[in-house]
Amino acid sequence: MPFPTRLIAAVALPLALATLGGCAQPFKANVSRFQALPVPEGQTFTIVPTDPRNEGGLEFRQYAQQVSQRLASYGYRPIEGGDKPQLVVQLDYGIDHGVQKTVSRGGGGMGWGGGWGGGFGPGFGPYGRRWGYGSAFYYGWDPLWYDPFFDNRIDTYTVYTSYVNLTIERSVDKQHLFEGKAKARSLDDALTKLVPNLIEALFTNFPGQSGEEVRITIAPDKK
Repeated sequence: MPFPTRLIAAVALPLALATLGGCAQPFKANVSRFQALPVPEGQTFTIVPTDPRNEGGLEFRQYAQQVSQRLASYGYRPIEGGDKPQLVVQLDYGIDHGVQKTVSRGGGGMGWGGGWGGGFGPGFGPYGRRWGYGSAFYYGWDPLWYDPFFDNRIDTYTVYTSYVNLTIERSVDKQHLFEGKAKARSLDDALTKLVPNLIEALFTNFPGQSGEEVRITIAPDKK
């Protein structure tokens, strides 16, 4: 039985939305950087929060440690003891309250469900019985089986925008040497998952070309 051609086309939008928050999907971030960093020669640095409310916070400390490891891998050194750093790294991160989106799937008639609408009997599809001809199985929206010709539902979802901002300045004169921003959209608002990915994106091909804005894709973790 040939795969329905209209199903292939119809799956594009909802599947694209699903990739925003799926844990098995690559993480994508927009990164912009401006830099005038000198060649790394072991310059010392310290990391401070841009937002004073994060001072001393355990969450900030965790993200700062990740940034510190990245900078050290490029040849910079975190300060030790009471030494005065040559570079001050300001770290900021956060997420908005989200924007609600609505997708209308007009149509009508019999439900496609999570299966072929009765052609294969009970047990085909993991979502349980919903409606339609025969033994269609469906609970919730599975984009792999979405067909607008057989559905008339309206779905709402929330898209969040998260960010990490990083500024590096000389401590002696406060001259900025690096300004970087990474942001991403997702269906998940968990910063503990998003911020490490944003940091990784920001340090991909660090420090980058000054004035560039690039799209960074990070492969999902292997299980």
